[in-house]
Amino acid sequence: MAKANRTERVQQLLNFDEKWAEMGVVAGMDEAGRGPLAGDVVTCCIVMPRTPALIWVDDSKKLSESRRELVYEEILQTALYIGIGRASPEEIDRINILEATKKAMQEAAAQVPANVFLIDAVTDLGLRGKEIAIIKGDATSYAIAAASIVAKVTRDREMRIMAERYPQYGFMRNKGYGTKEHIEALKKYGPCPIHRRSFIGHFIGEAATTAARERSEK
Repeated sequence: MAKANRTERVQQLLNFDEKWAEMGVVAGMDEAGRGPLAGDVVTCCIVMPRTPALIWVDDSKKLSESRRELVYEEILQTALYIGIGRASPEEIDRINILEATKKAMQEAAAQVPANVFLIDAVTDLGLRGKEIAIIKGDATSYAIAAASIVAKVTRDREMRIMAERYPQYGFMRNKGYGTKEHIEALKKYGPCPIHRRSFIGHFIGEAATTAARERSEK
């Protein structure tokens, strides 16, 4: 995309956030990792200045991995406040993915002195301040888009570390998502400690999932 088009696109995202600025300090919040079979769900709550506008800030899914890494570093240098939250596979299995995501968002928000929270789709977090849930917020809000990039890159980096620890599952490539390669490895090797037991029974059978959980608890 040409620089002029990128500038116009970022201006649209900034203009959306500006509508809420008179209400106080505006933070954007998003998550990465609700859908994978393995690894944490990671959340980011972030307050971004209006200037300088980072022209590649956008929905993280619209950026290549290499571009996300570059923009992530720019965001870290620019952001006014950043909070990171996470929920482990064990927490996800215990309280379900939605409640685990909310818990991680609450953790991230607690680190940021904002009183207006623009949140990608999730509602009823019980935060201090006003919560505004926005469908497809990462494609609508500059702050949510920035949060989506930070959450995604943070989680991807963690999954690369897990790929070195558990190389048989292809985490370097699939980041824990249910690709054909990953599912075949699950069937062959069974789950590892970072798999979400509540997510994988469909692929390897409930009996195998239960046996793996019992082994991990011993």
